[in-house]
Amino acid sequence: MREFETGATRDEDDSKLDYEGFLDPIVLERFAEYMHKHRVQADGSLRDSDNWQKGIPLDAYMKSMFRHFIDVWIEHRRQIDQDYQIEALCALLFNVQGYLHELLK
Repeated sequence: MREFETGATRDEDDSKLDYEGFLDPIVLERFAEYMHKHRVQADGSLRDSDNWQKGIPLDAYMKSMFRHFIDVWIEHRRQIDQDYQIEALCALLFNVQGYLHELLK
């Protein structure tokens, strides 16, 4: 049991998932900016933010993951364009998250 200076008590949280500690708000914010930017489709229409959750084949995610990983790797070696590398990391994160989503659902 935890007791606070105010006298309030709560149970221990050692066994609970620590979302606040595991996630970083600036990473999530940048990823959301990337996702929002890519909502605009070729015809100019705006897709729903959760459109990807409708289902994308694992092979499509895998091929895209490889392309974006190569982009990250090349830029890691060159160290020229950090903005490009951040975009590639967001793209990689999207594909990893989508692949995991398909496995978990």
